[in-house]
Amino acid sequence: MLLVSFANLPASLFRVSSVLNRDSKQFGKKHLFDGHEETCWNSDQGAIQWVLLEFPQMVKISEVRLQFQGGFASTDCRLEGCGKNEDVFTTLATFYPEDKNSLQISFYFFHFPIHGDPLAHKLKIVFENSTDFFGRIIVYKLDVLGEKL
Repeated sequence: MLLVSFANLPASLFRVSSVLNRDSKQFGKKHLFDGHEETCWNSDQGAIQWVLLEFPQMVKISEVRLQFQGGFASTDCRLEGCGKNEDVFTTLATFYPEDKNSLQISFYFFHFPIHGDPLAHKLKIVFENSTDFFGRIIVYKLDVLGEKL
């Protein structure tokens, strides 16, 4: 199986739930995939935050890599997927990152149960909670690996 990184998606193919103070220049979604260690996506406050990726073709998701800022992490996350012309997402896996600064890798086929088909044209990473009192999430790095179908 040849794993492909989807970190080089054009900004038009992904969305985020919110941006801190609507300051997209400093904290916007583009910083999730820019490869710079000093930039980040910083959500605004709120109970549930998310990142939505839309792939150019159907993919089989194998791995998610996340790097939070400690103190602004989510310890209860959900991976959801759906087809190209669908709006109803199905839960593919749940995972429980630690509240720390280092890169965390989730191998779905080995550690987390997949509910339904792990194929998706759209992928949503849902951050159910935050270790920050106000519900902010800060992500320095996000990468999704999988197979193009």
